[in-house]
Amino acid sequence: MKKKFISIFALAMIFSVGTTAQVDSTAHVRQKVMTLKECMEYAVDNSTKNKVQQLDNADARINKREAILKAFTPSISANTNAYYNFGRTVDPETNTYTNITSFSNGYSISAGITLFDGFSAINNIKISQTAIKIGISQEDKIRDELCLSVMEAYCNVMYHSEMVEVLKKKVETGKKNLELIKKQYDLGQKSYPDVVQTEADQADTEYQLINSTNNLNNAMLTLKSLMLWPTEKELNLDRSIINDSIPPYDDTEDAVSEIIDFAVNTQPDALIAKGELRSAKISLNTAKWQFLPTLSLSGGWSTSYYSYPGNDSYISPSFGSQWRNNAGEYVQLNLSIPIYDRLSRHSDLSRKKNAYRRAQAQYEQTKLDIEAEVTRAVQDKQGAMKAMIQAEKRADSQSETYKLHEKKMLLGLVSPVEFQTISNTYLNALAERLNARLQYFLKKSVVEYYKGISYLNQ
Repeated sequence: MKKKFISIFALAMIFSVGTTAQVDSTAHVRQKVMTLKECMEYAVDNSTKNKVQQLDNADARINKREAILKAFTPSISANTNAYYNFGRTVDPETNTYTNITSFSNGYSISAGITLFDGFSAINNIKISQTAIKIGISQEDKIRDELCLSVMEAYCNVMYHSEMVEVLKKKVETGKKNLELIKKQYDLGQKSYPDVVQTEADQADTEYQLINSTNNLNNAMLTLKSLMLWPTEKELNLDRSIINDSIPPYDDTEDAVSEIIDFAVNTQPDALIAKGELRSAKISLNTAKWQFLPTLSLSGGWSTSYYSYPGNDSYISPSFGSQWRNNAGEYVQLNLSIPIYDRLSRHSDLSRKKNAYRRAQAQYEQTKLDIEAEVTRAVQDKQGAMKAMIQAEKRADSQSETYKLHEKKMLLGLVSPVEFQTISNTYLNALAERLNARLQYFLKKSVVEYYKGISYLNQ
C-alpha cells in the first residue's frame, strides 16, 4: 500500500513539473519580443501575394520547359481501334463489297517535328526565359514594398506607444498637481478658478491619452494585418529604435547621379520594364518571320487485323501473319507556304509593333520615375536630418523650461493656465522629436535601399 502511494505521488510530481515547464515555455513564446527585421521577415514568409507570385514563377519555369521540348523534340502518338461491322462493307482481302459481319482491329504509331517555323520556337524559349526573370523581379518588388509598408507601420506603432507612455506620466503628474492645488485652495493659497482650470487641464490630458491609445490600437492592427499576424494574438515589439538617445546620422552628401544610375539598372520596376521591352522585341521578330514557309517532318507505322465472324466457312489468317503482312510505314515532308490568310499576319505584325513601342515608352517612363523617386528620397533624407537635429535642440530646451516651471508650480509661483501652456508645449516638443527621429530613420532606409541595400539587410 505504501509503495502504491509513493508511485502515485511520484507520478503527480512529474505531471506537475511537466505542466509547469510547458506553461513557462508557452509564456516564453508568448512574450517573445520581435524586432523590425523579424517583423519584416514574418510578413514576407506569410505574404499571400508573395506566395501567388512564387506560383506564377513556377508556371513560368514550366512554360520554359514546354518551349524547349516543343522546339527540339518530336511529338509522338500511338493509336489502336477495334470495331464490328454489320451490313454492306468492303472486303479488305478482295476489295469487293460484302454483307457478311466483319471484325477489324488496327494499330498505328506516328511522330512529327517542325523543322522550321520562322524561329518561332526559338523565340518562345527566349520569351519564357525573360518571363522567369520578370517574375523574379516582381517577387522582389512585392517583398520590398511589403517590407517598406511594415517598416512604416512599425514606426507608427512606436510613435503612438511612446506618446501613450508620455501621456500616462503626464496624467499621473496632473493628478498630483490637482491634489496640490486643492490643498492650496483649502489653505486659501489658490482660488476656486485655479482648481477648476486644473481639473479642466487634467480632463484634457486624459482625453488625449484615450485618443493616443485608440491610435495605438489602430496602428497595431494595421501592422498585424500587413504581417498576417493573428489579430487576437499579442504582438510584442522591440523598442530600441525609440529608446536610443539619438539615431546615428551622417552629414555626407549623397551622390544623386550615381544612385540614379545604379537604381535604374537594379530596381525591380526597371528590370520588369526592361524585361517586358525585351519580350516585346522578340515577339515583334517572331511576327516578321511568320511570312516565311513552315517546314515539318512526320512519319509513322501501322498494321491491322481482320476476320469474318459471320462467315463460318471463312478461315482468316493468323493474327501474327496479318500483323507482319499488313504493316506499313510512311515518311512525310510537309512545306506550308502562306499565300493569303485575310491579312491576319499583317495585323499581328502591326499589333506587335505597337506593343514594342508601348514597352519602349513604359521603360523610359519607369526610368524617369526612378530618377524622380531617388532625387526625392535624397532630399527627404537631408530634410529629415535637419528637422531631427532641430527637434532635438527644441526638445532639450523645452525640457529645461518644463522642469523649471514644474518647480515653480509646486511653490505656487506659476498659475495653472501658464503651467498647462508650458506642459503642452513640452509635450508637443517630445512628439515632434520622436516623429523626427522615426522620419529620419525611414527616409535614410529608403536611400540605402536605392543604393542596393535591401530593407531586410539594413
